[in-house]
Amino acid sequence: MAGTNSKRDYVAIAHAYARQMVAAGAEEAQIKAQMKPLQDEKRRLLAEQERDDFALAEIEKQLAPYRKLLRKMPARACKWVVLSCQRQLDDLQRKRFKYHFDEARASRICRFLELLPHTKGEWAKQKLLITLEPWQIFILCVTFGWVDDLGRRRYKVSYKEIPRKNAKSTLSSGVGLYMLTADGEGGPEVYSAATTKDQAKIVWRDAWKMAQKSEGLQRKFGVKTAAHSIYTEDGGSFLALARDQGGNLDGLNTHCGIIDELHAHKTREVVDVIETSTGARSQPMLWQITTAGFNLSGICYETRTYTQKVLSGVIKDEEHFGIIFTIDEDDDWADPSSWAKANPNWGISVNVEDVTRKGNKAVKVPAARGNFQTKHLNVWVNAAQAWMDMRAWNAGADESLSLEQFAGESCWAAVDLATKTDVAALALLFHREGIFYLFWRFYVPQAMVEGEENAHYAGWADEGMLVVTPGNVIDQNAIQDDVRGLAATHELKVMGYDPWQANKFAAELAEEGLPVSEYRMTVQNMSEPMKELHAWVVSGKLRHNGDPVMTWMMSNVVAHQDAKENIFPRKENPKSKIDGPVAAIMAVGEYMTGAEDESSVYEDRGLILL
Repeated sequence: MAGTNSKRDYVAIAHAYARQMVAAGAEEAQIKAQMKPLQDEKRRLLAEQERDDFALAEIEKQLAPYRKLLRKMPARACKWVVLSCQRQLDDLQRKRFKYHFDEARASRICRFLELLPHTKGEWAKQKLLITLEPWQIFILCVTFGWVDDLGRRRYKVSYKEIPRKNAKSTLSSGVGLYMLTADGEGGPEVYSAATTKDQAKIVWRDAWKMAQKSEGLQRKFGVKTAAHSIYTEDGGSFLALARDQGGNLDGLNTHCGIIDELHAHKTREVVDVIETSTGARSQPMLWQITTAGFNLSGICYETRTYTQKVLSGVIKDEEHFGIIFTIDEDDDWADPSSWAKANPNWGISVNVEDVTRKGNKAVKVPAARGNFQTKHLNVWVNAAQAWMDMRAWNAGADESLSLEQFAGESCWAAVDLATKTDVAALALLFHREGIFYLFWRFYVPQAMVEGEENAHYAGWADEGMLVVTPGNVIDQNAIQDDVRGLAATHELKVMGYDPWQANKFAAELAEEGLPVSEYRMTVQNMSEPMKELHAWVVSGKLRHNGDPVMTWMMSNVVAHQDAKENIFPRKENPKSKIDGPVAAIMAVGEYMTGAEDESSVYEDRGLILL
């Protein structure tokens, strides 16, 4: 990030980086393919109630050579970096594509940033100019290099997810100054936008210092600085914009909106204001850059999920660029080689000793893991001490799964009605050839969806992931109808319910002959099923359809443990809903009860010879 600024072939560097990451991803995939059977067996052994330490030690011994190969790799790249790089290489080969890659445009922004000074730390003391790393050059070249036949930029949204201390603010500040001065836009309005004034000013303040220190920028583009603005003589402006400043954020004419630390946005309001204010510009840019966060129901995780679908080819969006630096689901987060993999500026702006110290602490202190994984490895963990291994949970997702595929099969169900003004959940459990499958349905009242603080519910409702019933309370008839429909199409073994607030609900179904069963949510009833569900997930025995509502809820669960090591599901705050996991735990409990009952018949009477 620092040094002399000799003439560099930025495009060649960007594409060399892309090829290196794709090759590294392929090499790592080959090594992991050989490790997988051993890791599957290890997960199975770890899920056993009585551990076979000798067998585990043997597996570790067999895994060691493969881990050594991973550590010796000169570069490692996660799935999302590989896909982003592969997308660029593939796009370069496309025929009759409405965009073309302009090497001059791609190089121009890189050259611009390398003429800017550092503003913090030792490099600033030495008065060094910025020197971009290959990964930064790749992002800039790809985002700014693609244009249409009229010279208008292809990418209107650029989402980057990068762990802490990887020079995110420096990169964003330089982009903001470029968009203010050198993008060829008349009277550009550039905003560093956030929910709070302090957050909005982080990127803006770095840009302000760069502008003050750069006499060349002032002379060439007429850049001036004031107490709260950076502006140009021809009417351009670069301002910090925050929701907590008060006033109306409408009336903007944004050319570039920089959203720093998108994960900190509890609502989508600021992002929506910026995005809708770009309509009058021919080539606007929504520049989003963030670390991972804890809120899986927020705008950041929504954007991350969208980006992953674009990179995976599930969604086609030619104007959305994205790259996510993290570890893969099958990586060992506690291995130092994984720490380097997630941090592209490892050993440059990222202090290796500092991250190593924090990583070693996280390995030894469970309470420190959530923050380390989130902020230094870009692993999304909703609860600070989440019960579920969310990487293992996500690994069990299969979006092709549907309830209809299990028609006529045995089903163990449970319902968590909670309160009539909150979320209700119906969980459905199936067992097929040693694998368990879980599905859910969620119910909310219309008034809850319309609440300003529940924007994520509105999005899920629009996508058909929530059943919204009219009024201020949940219409329990809708849930009963779904249970009746389930019983008509599947072999409903039992539907568990907690008698609190559900007696009338269950009694009406029982009168119709449906198999309902009282399941009180006590520590005694919840502990073993909760442990069993966790074991199924980490051993790879559980599959689900990747429902984002359930994933959010599962990440909210914290395990409360008593003196006898019994556990019970809790949540950290009232807004962190866990109704889906609670219903799932109850369904697992009903399955375990049925399995015990079946086995006890033979224990009691012995085998009957025919």
